[in-house]
Amino acid sequence: MKAKISITIGLIAILILLSSCSAQNTDSILYGVSATEYKTATCGCCGIFGQYLDKEGVDLTIETVSEAELTTIKEEYGITAELESCHTTLIEGYVVEGHVPAEAIEKLLTEQPDIVGIALPGMPAASPGMGGSKNEEWIIYAIAHDGEVTEFMRI
Repeated sequence: MKAKISITIGLIAILILLSSCSAQNTDSILYGVSATEYKTATCGCCGIFGQYLDKEGVDLTIETVSEAELTTIKEEYGITAELESCHTTLIEGYVVEGHVPAEAIEKLLTEQPDIVGIALPGMPAASPGMGGSKNEEWIIYAIAHDGEVTEFMRI
């Protein structure tokens, strides 16, 4: 009987933990925002970034595409080699390139600047979806309609 109770309590604890891990942040301004993330089949951190957006409440669709298709999407939105990361996300009419923190996406959607979107180049340590410790300031860049790139914010 004690073993049965211990197993039941253990299972309840696991269910509570799992439900709290998948809980969405309903206080986020990203809650309910629609987005599509484009990634290749071989990228694991892209899925983790998707989970991060999901926890922020984003209504996310993940599209797995070929390298060639992803390159075409990046080119269409002015993502140059200097701005590239492993995945590209379209959010409310903006492109968001890479492992951009929610704070920058919230600023983008709140201010609604007349730009194509924002990018965090590469795969910086500890950025959403990446492991490790944050060891540098992240510079998020704005991409203008004419291709000009300027600093959007630092985190």
